[in-house]
Amino acid sequence: MELSVLVPAKDEEAAIPVLAAEIERELDALGRRWECLWIDDGSRDGSRALLIDLHHRRREHQLISFERNYGQSAALGIAFRAAAGRILITLDADLQNDPRDIPRLLARLEGDATLGMVNGIRRRRHDGWLRRISSRIANGFRNWLTHEAVRDVGCSLRVFYRDCVEDIPRIRGMHRFIPTYARMRGYRVAELPVDHRPRRFGETKYGIRNRLWVGLIDTLGVRWLQQRHVLPQIRENTLSSGGAQRETTADAGPRRRDRTGAPSLHRSDSESKSRRS
Repeated sequence: MELSVLVPAKDEEAAIPVLAAEIERELDALGRRWECLWIDDGSRDGSRALLIDLHHRRREHQLISFERNYGQSAALGIAFRAAAGRILITLDADLQNDPRDIPRLLARLEGDATLGMVNGIRRRRHDGWLRRISSRIANGFRNWLTHEAVRDVGCSLRVFYRDCVEDIPRIRGMHRFIPTYARMRGYRVAELPVDHRPRRFGETKYGIRNRLWVGLIDTLGVRWLQQRHVLPQIRENTLSSGGAQRETTADAGPRRRDRTGAPSLHRSDSESKSRRS
């Protein structure tokens, strides 16, 4: 499997058929093997029944349905482990992310061997002023405390190699720090402008309480994780003889992950330095 699209959904009965058709159109046009993994996060409307019907109509659509609502981080954590694709694509189910941006993001990722992830930047956001302000405050605080420069952490539309999120902690709020975690694992992250559409159906699941204040508190935990994170660089490893998988890191260009789970250098020091971000 080449591509896995991951879509957490909660009470998006009206949006699901529209989004499914858009995803099919864009991915079929790529001519590559793909799946779309929907994570029903405890919906109380007809979302689950719709997704079951969707799976019976086209087997590319797969479904994991939670017994109750666990949140976006839990949904994505399960999806990261269940996805079969070499490249993962995440987007929201509310139609504000546009699947037409997926081919551009993929081209950017696969066109630069030093990249592990391409994160979207929402242009001309169609959100209320309060949500835009709270998002800007939270994004600025996260970047300041984590020493990052991600312009739009809140954009759910991103493409990345699955190794970027291997062993990502399954904790509440981690979906806000996916680019940060990828960089902690040694991957280089790029950003690309994407469209942002008005919400057509339903209501937003986030507000000041569960977006701004919770996000600020979560940042303190992620900063602690950054400071304690260790990424050993392997000089010699006799276990890595069988089928190592290519990996890209921020400070040393393409690497390979061996059976220890740690990246091993396969380049000279001079070549590695030339690829540092």
